[in-house]
Amino acid sequence: MKELVVISGKGGTGKTSITASLAVIAKNMVVCDADVDAADLHLLLQPDIRKETDFKGGNTAVIASERCTGCGTCMTLCRFEAVSEDVQGKFRIDSIDCEGCGVCVDFCPEKAIDFPENTCGQWFVSDTRIGPMIHARLGLAEENSGKLVTLIRQEARSFAEKHHLGLIITDGPPGVGCPVIAAIGGAAAVLIVTEPTVSGIHDMARAAELAMHFKIPGMICVNKYDLNPEKAAEIERYAEHNGMGVVGRIPFDPAFTHAMVAGRTLVEYAPDSEVSMILKKIWEQIATSSAMMDDVC
Repeated sequence: MKELVVISGKGGTGKTSITASLAVIAKNMVVCDADVDAADLHLLLQPDIRKETDFKGGNTAVIASERCTGCGTCMTLCRFEAVSEDVQGKFRIDSIDCEGCGVCVDFCPEKAIDFPENTCGQWFVSDTRIGPMIHARLGLAEENSGKLVTLIRQEARSFAEKHHLGLIITDGPPGVGCPVIAAIGGAAAVLIVTEPTVSGIHDMARAAELAMHFKIPGMICVNKYDLNPEKAAEIERYAEHNGMGVVGRIPFDPAFTHAMVAGRTLVEYAPDSEVSMILKKIWEQIATSSAMMDDVC
């Protein structure tokens, strides 16, 4: 079984639209949306949820007023200033300011502070018109997105093994932070979607360096390359210098936006268009790459 993770150094490069189109073209696969902080693959694939499970991560301290004697130890020890005292001398913990370190829980002399686990979001197993989909929704202002990314990737792999599917196509998070590291670890290959701008090149290089650090084969796709051919050529020179193949150059096409408005991928919305043909050729190059061909072809 192989997993292709589609990432981008920055947001707005067209990563999700390209991921969804590749998932339509590919066969014998499960699609996974690991961009849990801002998941939007469901807008194109319109999943029918079959299983919903709460995602729990981290803890928040809560003072049990019936056991609290008002000694103030918790307020003294809390370095995040999450504990306050009201006019009646009662202590409370602000759930927003609490970092879940547990110091107040451990040192409360009356054991008057509970430490429940947080429900941070939900993860789903769904059916879509193109096949099964594993995805998640992280709650507002919640943390542990890297942990949730790891969880849904594990679930996607378990689902693929159970149903004898040879490929996972994962829509990864943008950037180079913890969620991205959680998304690419153990992948067969990464596809880095970039755009021909100064910021696009800078952030693409950071994503490429991350993939090289973890020794994961990388490929590059230049979206909207014709908006700045000079910068597109600079991207290609970078890819060649670092041993990464450029698997596709996608021209700017308003049909991408029209397809999104219609809730469809481009290859469904305009199957005979030039860009759809390019996307199919991109998938052919990915599928026949040395990192992917064993289980995909």
